[in-house]
Amino acid sequence: MLIFAGLGNPGSRYARNRHNIGFMALEAIARAHRASPWRARFQSEACEATIGGEKVILLKPQTFMNDSGRAIGEAARFFKVEPAEVIVFHDELDLAPAKLRVKLGGGNAGHNGLRSTTAFIGNEYRRVRMGIGHPGLKELVHGYVLSDFGKAEGPWVEDLCTASADNAALLAAHDDAGFQNRVHLFMDARGHAAVKRLGEKSPD
Repeated sequence: MLIFAGLGNPGSRYARNRHNIGFMALEAIARAHRASPWRARFQSEACEATIGGEKVILLKPQTFMNDSGRAIGEAARFFKVEPAEVIVFHDELDLAPAKLRVKLGGGNAGHNGLRSTTAFIGNEYRRVRMGIGHPGLKELVHGYVLSDFGKAEGPWVEDLCTASADNAALLAAHDDAGFQNRVHLFMDARGHAAVKRLGEKSPD
């Protein structure tokens, strides 16, 4: 069994925020893999799906971003899931828009959802880092992540979530590199020109 957890803030006012791309990815995965209906469980909206032959619990913590780990930790303890079997989808300022990286462990780079998750389950969980770009100045970050994606960003956001959902079986099989490569191939084939221009200004 695995846990796929998306990071975000609950409620309609936050639904399209850059900070909520983790929730968006989870919703795409649930649709693509015909998950059970979402229901309140583990201080989250939770559902179950079979992905690549593996049973996966999908979680959208309803504890607000800064306390995400409380919900993820509760589910991990209940199902006796080790940290390496927890995959967290989250927004990443230090990746260009539409880029994606997967890694095990590492620093939290000031991300409060990751910091909370580490506090409750340790650091050795897997992260799907979904690039949203950086506003350029540290003092602009708070407003940037809590603002909605612009209309022009909609296509790449949808495609990144779709590619993550379509290739989620590779994550379930622990083929993180394969998952990352498939997503990149899909995004390259879609050819988001505006994203490529932004990407030249953002670190990979």
